[in-house]
Amino acid sequence: MKAVRVHEYHVDPTIDDIPEPKITGPLDVIVKIGGAGVCRTDLHILEGQWADAMNPQLPYVIGHENAGWVHEVGEGVTNVAVGDTVILHPQPSCGLCLACRAGRDMQCENGFFPGLSDNDGGMAEYLRTTARACVKLNPDTNPADVAALADAGITAYHAVRKAVPSLYPGTTAVVQGAGGLGHIGIQALAALTATRIIAVDRNPEALALAKQIGADETVLADGSHIDAVKDLTGGNGANVVFDFVAEQGAENDAWQMTAPAGSDYIIGYGGELRIPTLDFVGGEKNVIGNIVGTYNDLAELMVLAQAGKVTLHTRQYPLDAALDALHDLDAGRVRGRAILVP
Repeated sequence: MKAVRVHEYHVDPTIDDIPEPKITGPLDVIVKIGGAGVCRTDLHILEGQWADAMNPQLPYVIGHENAGWVHEVGEGVTNVAVGDTVILHPQPSCGLCLACRAGRDMQCENGFFPGLSDNDGGMAEYLRTTARACVKLNPDTNPADVAALADAGITAYHAVRKAVPSLYPGTTAVVQGAGGLGHIGIQALAALTATRIIAVDRNPEALALAKQIGADETVLADGSHIDAVKDLTGGNGANVVFDFVAEQGAENDAWQMTAPAGSDYIIGYGGELRIPTLDFVGGEKNVIGNIVGTYNDLAELMVLAQAGKVTLHTRQYPLDAALDALHDLDAGRVRGRAILVP
């Protein structure tokens, strides 16, 4: 099969011919990929940022936002069958450790992460995962339309879901970065809360999209955006800031836009947040990290998606054009999400 593989860091991956994955355990599921999202994390992988954290053996196939059709199942699989349309939780989990039993899939002691580790990802024609990762979809769902919800979607939804108790009527939420994750976060906020939504982005096109999908106000990140948010919130800042950027100084902007007793939810990464401890004490602010989400988060998100309350704005590329998709994402030419279709 064709697959996009990383052979070394700081260079482009290559499109290789490799063997199709095989069933190795009773709960394994082989999925024929119908769509694979192209994520900024894939750019970070190519830069070597995940090398020490995941220690993958090169070469390997990237791609952790995947949806498609069940192609083959292990003898113990009962929740899906060959031919089912599925979206895949990005980290298959064991179901037996304490984290799994508490519903914290992403802290599974025995989980693996296709596309970031020694387990090949979904920028290919087929992918091996497990039954515990499969969320069954309506059979008429096009996998390419929803694939990026497997990571970008679940990550944005997970952060919003955690913040719901703080976003009652009369509150304000800032979404910093209205791109691949942020535009899903805006829709999740509109679907789950009555908060006032302010979108902040440096790209006017992203702000125009944000306005169409639920943002009440938009602010251009032109250097005066912190003051603009303060003006829109009576000088206080937002009750919750969702930072989908968190690099190149944006991480510090998010903190400055957070109101006293408010919460700064960090979803993007790559920067370094430096805060005087007095600011924590005097402002009673919170900083909350977020990593992907739970299986239940993905299942709930798919209910919203299939009801039309959360939609992905995508640009599709054939698998052979994977390098074009990665380069377009890196250059900021993709509005919403890039999707590879084998």
